[in-house]
Amino acid sequence: MNIDWDAQEYSHDFSFVHHYGEDVLKLLDIHPGDTVIDLGCGNGALTMRLSEMGAHAIGIDASSEMLEMANSHYPELVFRQADALNFTVEEPAEALFSNAVFHWIDKDKQGMLMTQINRALKLRGQLVCEFGGKGCAGKVHEALQKSFKKRGMDYTIPFYFPSIGEYTALMEQFGFKVVYAILFDRPTRCQNKESGLRNWIRMFDKVPFQQVDADIQEAIIAETEQELRNILFHDGDWFVDYVRIRIKAIKEKSLSLFDFRPV
Repeated sequence: MNIDWDAQEYSHDFSFVHHYGEDVLKLLDIHPGDTVIDLGCGNGALTMRLSEMGAHAIGIDASSEMLEMANSHYPELVFRQADALNFTVEEPAEALFSNAVFHWIDKDKQGMLMTQINRALKLRGQLVCEFGGKGCAGKVHEALQKSFKKRGMDYTIPFYFPSIGEYTALMEQFGFKVVYAILFDRPTRCQNKESGLRNWIRMFDKVPFQQVDADIQEAIIAETEQELRNILFHDGDWFVDYVRIRIKAIKEKSLSLFDFRPV
């Protein structure tokens, strides 16, 4: 799923994305000079952290808006525009890191993603990632679904939020040995206080609203705020009920052209 990003707003109002990602970096076991791909690098903040860890970091993202910001902030680093499902690298890397990306990719394309990552890594290379897991933002999506249904419209969650069992089994099918996996609740504070939830919906949940008139969008979001205020609004701040999957896996097998199979 590709969407248009407001890179300035994302970096200012949703900086928690890369701040939380710094903790995921601790799972990487890298040595100075190792090539590490930051897949879905966004504004480049975590690509820079990888470089500071001694890696030869390569940031890859599909968004030209995000890469413009990344190149502006970190001109000394390497950034490339490519989709997660069709990126290429000249030489296989020692590791691939990805934060808050995999849930944007449709379920039926996850096998393509694993194939691309397998081919981008050396044998015994590391894959370290974190993304939305089963139940992520469940209360928000449930409230939105209720408001859509009230108006005779369908609301489909536009993300892929798997369980640990589902995703680790998938990774094993595509040549990876999972050595660490955890699913955990991480209630996440929105910035901008009173407008935090509506800003989150408008930034991250755009697809269900694409064919909805502006006045109806506003009514749905206002109803969602009212529905969730006693649940997700605490001490003057909105919190989204995030659930995350964090995984470290090792490439045990290289895939041939005949190994790809959609899932």
